[in-house]
Amino acid sequence: MPKEDDFLPPELKVHGVSRRDFMKFCGTVAASIGLAETGAVQVAQAVTSAAKSPLKPAIWLEAGSCSGCTESMAQVGQPDIATIVLDILSLNYTETLMMAAGYSADEQISATKAKYPDKYLLIYEGSVMTAYDGDILKIAGQKGTTQLLEAAKGAEAIIAVGSCAFDGGWVAAYPNPGGATGCWTWLKSQGVDKPVINLPTCPVNPDWVVTIIVEYLLLGKVPVMDDMNRPVAIFGQTIHDNCPRRGHFDNGEFVYKFGSAQEAKGYCLYAMGCKGPQTYTNCPIVRWNRKISWCVEAGSPCIGCGSPQWVDRNSPFFSRSENVLFPPGVQPQTVGLVAGGVVAAGLIAHGIGTKMAGRVGEGPATEKESDYDRTHGAKGGDK
Repeated sequence: MPKEDDFLPPELKVHGVSRRDFMKFCGTVAASIGLAETGAVQVAQAVTSAAKSPLKPAIWLEAGSCSGCTESMAQVGQPDIATIVLDILSLNYTETLMMAAGYSADEQISATKAKYPDKYLLIYEGSVMTAYDGDILKIAGQKGTTQLLEAAKGAEAIIAVGSCAFDGGWVAAYPNPGGATGCWTWLKSQGVDKPVINLPTCPVNPDWVVTIIVEYLLLGKVPVMDDMNRPVAIFGQTIHDNCPRRGHFDNGEFVYKFGSAQEAKGYCLYAMGCKGPQTYTNCPIVRWNRKISWCVEAGSPCIGCGSPQWVDRNSPFFSRSENVLFPPGVQPQTVGLVAGGVVAAGLIAHGIGTKMAGRVGEGPATEKESDYDRTHGAKGGDK
């Protein structure tokens, strides 16, 4: 049997990290990748083994972005398990964080590609900027598209962090003058057939990045992914499925106005535009800022930043309805009728499912509308 300290790499000890904190983090990673609680030991063994082995080389490229994903990774506090575990990577190039500059920085990319062909990880942040044949974004005199293409061809796998790398994110919002698009789809259009793992949200959750890296080291392969190349263990359920305000939704208790008594009681924010029912991430489980909180718990409706085309579809963010992006030749009236039927069917199915699950008993007769709705109107507002 391994000793307890065998599960705590020296790299973590010197940062003052306790074995208990380390194993707690490993349990979170295990849950994020769909393992049982006992999977924490497997994760700990993988991290410990990786720490004793030569560091996995990695290149972090940044394109059309605000550097928010780098900030998310870098400013999580010290000593932070998620940040320290990244010491198992040899992050040979990262524009925002590396000490080197100019030629000495740029040569790290070519040196890594030459020394570790098909053996390094490529972490890509930001949208691929394609306007003017890629000349709209140049890095060290080279087109950003060329830099990505050359780095991707030699990579073992690619992790696209944040919404911009996923599908262009806010940079690709209408009218998208820079021709911003996602890393995955653009690489496919260039004939690059390398595994791409998409981790949307704006910015990316740092725990997800660590989780994917640890899982890759643990299993030696990319995770199970959906049809948009997102890990199913992270993006397999909606925020609504795990939201702590879900009970209020089932009871028909909603916030219609910020500052109201209903908001103080923590009622559901769906009426305030929450996109939780249509957004697939595990934010309520993993949370943010060392698990302190997350958007809905902090009092904000989910704006759906984990969804495709989230800026165009979901703004204005406090609106209940999702904007429908019409393809050529489709009439809005037809889409409205179809969408209305789908929503109605979904609400009926939700009601039947809630009843079958036993969350709603017979009980006393309920009102057709709540006291608050009756006195304030369907759209809320004090009278």
